[in-house]
Amino acid sequence: MRDQRVRHRGGRDGGPAYGGARHGACTGWRPVRPRGTARVRARRSRRVRLRGVDTLIETETPPERAYLVGVEIPRSRLDGDDSLDELGSLVEAAGGIVAGRSLQARRTRDPNSYVGKGKAGEIGREVSRLRADIVICDDELKPSQQRTLEEITGVAVVDRSAVILDIFARHARSREGRIQVELAQLEYRLPRLTGRGKEMSRLGGGIGTRGPGESKLESDRQIIRKRIQDLRKQLDEVARQRERARGSRASEGMFLAAIVGYTNAGKSTLMNALAGSDVLVADQPFATLDPTTRRAALPSGATILLSDTVGFVNKLPPTLVAAFRATLEELADADLLVHVADVMHPNLHEHMRVVDETLASLGLEHRPRLVVLNQIDRLRGEEGEALREALAAEFPAAILVSARNGDGLDALRMRLAEAAAAGWKRVKKTLPYHAGALVQQIRTRGSLRSVDYEEAGIRIEADVPPELAAEIDSAIRRR
Repeated sequence: MRDQRVRHRGGRDGGPAYGGARHGACTGWRPVRPRGTARVRARRSRRVRLRGVDTLIETETPPERAYLVGVEIPRSRLDGDDSLDELGSLVEAAGGIVAGRSLQARRTRDPNSYVGKGKAGEIGREVSRLRADIVICDDELKPSQQRTLEEITGVAVVDRSAVILDIFARHARSREGRIQVELAQLEYRLPRLTGRGKEMSRLGGGIGTRGPGESKLESDRQIIRKRIQDLRKQLDEVARQRERARGSRASEGMFLAAIVGYTNAGKSTLMNALAGSDVLVADQPFATLDPTTRRAALPSGATILLSDTVGFVNKLPPTLVAAFRATLEELADADLLVHVADVMHPNLHEHMRVVDETLASLGLEHRPRLVVLNQIDRLRGEEGEALREALAAEFPAAILVSARNGDGLDALRMRLAEAAAAGWKRVKKTLPYHAGALVQQIRTRGSLRSVDYEEAGIRIEADVPPELAAEIDSAIRRR
């Protein structure tokens, strides 16, 4: 089943492999950039005083060279090399390049230095040899572990959580998104500020410190706590606004399908294919941060709502899940969760498990769900056909599609139509002519089977949501 899947150790598809080396330079991993363009130098921000006024000046600096460090312990569900590959992709999305990496097999992670003092010294020598600017660890570090590693290696040290927060800071566009990212950053960084304000502020704005929180890291803990309180109040207001919007949408009785999945699985591409929309599509983690809702027409003639949500990832920072709870709670109002997974990813099952566990943490494990296996256009030849058959046998209720070329989308639309109509009522009524606008409502929100304009009124037979059936009865009573 996995014959077509190639595990790369050095970079993205087509890049040179590591050749099994777990410690050394990563000369093949380079950021993806448009053909014909020079390497884009990372744009940093620093705040300076100019005649008594705080001014934000953008400066260009070379991308940070990152050295990745991972610890593989027994019974890990995700292979250590695969996890470091993913961390490398996150680093690229944050504007850095991978200079090298080290993966150590241990029974447990060292409580003082994550990898042990001897290994930390070895990493420090490699960092110096490769001229790396920063060490990035694959697991969330305790403040004491971070300080110890910085003292031994002589460079800044951050962890996977900081990189993910950095990417979110890059992609936050809406006021809500920026509030949530800043809150998550400050809650993550607060325990790491003890006696280290200036060191942790890293005014150069490197990986793990970008975003609205970076200029506040030199403030004392009391000021930061006050800022966190203010952000939580703003987020509460955002939650109330979302609740009002959900109430308005619920009153219309429109079916809502929320698209969920691992980051970069093709959720936004599928959204665009189904709704004919132009949601941002990018081959990078967390390209979609702010939730987007669009209308999509079904074969029955009815219209449903599709919502594209932020992608999930392994080891998602708890502070980020908590800060984005107001956004993720939108999933609780969905009538159906459309779980999109990339069939060609070598860690397909692990990615699906991460999505399942994240949904369970939000109390959504029993929400109706439809699995959509994406990128079947890449299943070619006899091996591709064998893999397709194996997937169909393993996931008999799933829909296999290619969001890119449209394969399987008709079957997906039919399945969505069936799900939308599951709770509908069959009505046979005669509407008064003054309620003729309801006919268009039936076409949009339900399925109009027949309509006849008679002397006594408009005779209809339709399948409609309960809310619309109530509106029809109310119009007839007002005859």
